[in-house]
Order: sequence, then structure tokens, then C-alpha cells
Amino acid sequence: MKKQITDSVLMIRPASFRMNEETAVNNYFQRKTEDIHLATNHKAQTEFDAFVELLKSKDIHVTVVEDDPKLDTPDALFPNNWISFHQDGRVALYPMFAENRRRERREEVLLQLEEQGFTIESIVDYTSAEEEDLFLEGTGSLILDRVNRKAYCTISARAEEELVLEFCEDFEFTPIIFQANQSVDAKRLPIYHTNVMMCLAENFAVICMASIDDKSQRKLVANSLKQDGKQIIDITEAQMHQFAGNMLQVKSSTSNQTYLIMSKTAHDSLTKSQIAEIEKHTQILSADLNTIEVNGGGSARCMLAEVFLPKK
Repeated sequence: MKKQITDSVLMIRPASFRMNEETAVNNYFQRKTEDIHLATNHKAQTEFDAFVELLKSKDIHVTVVEDDPKLDTPDALFPNNWISFHQDGRVALYPMFAENRRRERREEVLLQLEEQGFTIESIVDYTSAEEEDLFLEGTGSLILDRVNRKAYCTISARAEEELVLEFCEDFEFTPIIFQANQSVDAKRLPIYHTNVMMCLAENFAVICMASIDDKSQRKLVANSLKQDGKQIIDITEAQMHQFAGNMLQVKSSTSNQTYLIMSKTAHDSLTKSQIAEIEKHTQILSADLNTIEVNGGGSARCMLAEVFLPKK
């Protein structure tokens, strides 16, 4: 039976966190700060550790792997971009836009999951596409409806349509491809990752419909969600810039309780009516991730790589 949400996540504790100069060229969520790198990394570690404890307090299984400081990987705490784990035991490895993010792919991560009792049957490796400057950044780019077998993706410099189609063929998903944009200096520019404008839960979707400028594409996405019985909770572009689209639903390992994980920034941006609509379906769990959001341009969802692998 296909599952949309899991009780197990992988997280990478940062060792070299800072604003990544290689990703800032098309991640308009990143902002320059005056903090020196050591101070930024220390703040990020504090936020990370509190986030892990919050998840564990709700009986969500968290596998924490330490980043390797020798690799100098400032975005290592966003593992969902380079790897995804699937119910049939397959693991996908993805081609990354920034060269310094390619160093995040480490065999130790897989070994630690196996030590936790997870079974890896095979690896599907798309990373050779980097040689052709083609990229697809995991579940940052792909929003997976694992039950209805649909993969939503906005095309950007980090999500090549050719690779979306290849992934969908390999993993048996129907592609729902569109273009989502954001306003930057009075221009409409591509949003770098789908998961900052869209979150897909068991029974609902939080999505910034206004970011899909093309009306026919907007209708395509809305109709697809409605067809599968998903309630659409629409957010504004201003809320999206507060990471209100960067959420993930998970569940407790000891009960049927589910949680929508988000940052405090995202939670604070929601209206009372939006919160009420979400809480009809699930509980909200939020963490203060301000340092990570400002410097990394990513939030709660980016930090969580869902683990759907079978257990031994």
C-alpha cells in the first residue's frame, strides 16, 4: 500500500553553514547578513538541534548524520535536494546545480540508514547529467504525490524537464509540469525549487497559485489536485517569501497523529483562517529556523529527507 507520509526522516547537522555564494545566483530567498561564518554556523547548529528535539518529542524518527567539515558544504543541512528514499527500497541520487553541493553526496549517509535497520535495494543515479549542465534537485524540485503517482515540478535552472520525465518513467509517476515565478526587482523570475511554493499533504495542498502566471498551467495544477480530493489552501506570494509553502507532513511512529512541519516564520505568516483549514486535517508543528532561512534560502521542509525505505 502506497504511503504519502512517513514517520522517519534524515537530517544532516551542519558543520560549514553560511550563505552559499554558488546557490545565491538563482535562490532569491537568500539574504546577505553581517555574521561571520563561524557565528552563522553556530546559530544554525542551535536551531538544528532544537528542531531535531522538537520532532523527536512527537515520536518522529530522526536519523541525524554529521556533516563533514573538511568538505566545506554550506548547504549540507538540506539533504532532500540530493537524495530521495522510496518504499520499494530504491534510492535516487540527483544532479546538483552548485558544484559545492555535489560534495554533499556521501556513502556514509546510506550506511548510517542501513545501520538503523532500513533496507536499500538499489540506487538510481541521475548525477551524470551534471556533465551536460542538466539538473534536478530531488524533492526540492519534485513534489511527489506518492499515492496518486503524480510528480509536480516547476521548471527552473535547477529542474530540467528532460530529467523530470526520466525520473517519472523510472519511478512510475505522471509528470505535472508548470512554470512558477516570483517578483524580483520588478521582474518575474523562475522560482528555484517547487517546494518553496507548494506542499502536498495527505488530504490537502498548501500552494501559491499566484506564482503560476500562465492561467492554463494554473488550471492544470488546480484540477489535478482537486481530482485527487486535495483541499487547496492558497497562500500569497508574500507568504511564500516567508516560507509558507515550505512545509512537510509527517506522522508519529507511535500513534496515528500527523503533523505539518514548518518554521515559525511560516507559521507567523499564516492567517487565522488558513491555520484553521490546516488544523482540520493535521496538527501544526513549528520551529524557529531564522538563521537557516535567511542565510540558506531554505526552511523546514528542505531540512527533511523523508525515509520511506522498508525496514529489515
